[in-house]
Amino acid sequence: MTQLSDIQALILSAAAQRPEHIALPLPASLRGGAAAKVVGAMLAKGFLQEVDADLRKGEPVWRETGDGHGVTLVATGAGLAAIGIEPEDADAPAGANEAPIEEPAPNTPNEPKAAPKARTPREGTKQATLIAMLRAPGGATLDEIVAATGWLSHTARGAMSGALKKKLGLTITSEKVDGRGRVYAIRD
Repeated sequence: MTQLSDIQALILSAAAQRPEHIALPLPASLRGGAAAKVVGAMLAKGFLQEVDADLRKGEPVWRETGDGHGVTLVATGAGLAAIGIEPEDADAPAGANEAPIEEPAPNTPNEPKAAPKARTPREGTKQATLIAMLRAPGGATLDEIVAATGWLSHTARGAMSGALKKKLGLTITSEKVDGRGRVYAIRD
């Protein structure tokens, strides 16, 4: 199943309840750059689509184009499917069920699982240094990592938790070694 953030699910759920699946207005807590980032991600995934706003019907405007026309946001068939709703063809907006929009949806659940293993750190970076230290036979202590990277201890722990575990999909182990303290290592 497609992973949605809470705000993305909220936007799509609200759109599913509105006529023609219009995604506007966005939640009041989502403004400015945050709104643009969330909407941009949803457009890229094919969950939302920009369509010309019909001002005669009073459709809300997301943004104005350079030629003075307004654009609104509409939930696509893929967006509705992401929240478990089968779109009805009669109620779906024009173009919401076209193949180019729905094609990315079946691949979306598989891509995030494969993506972490495809990422590799650039050579010579602090992250590459961290990985090399953790892959060494004895692993590395937090003090050793801090000394080698110049990071603060909370940054080093965050890099192991976020970048290595979550983004790269590596398994980090931690054990207490007598005379050395807590030693971190990558388990393959």
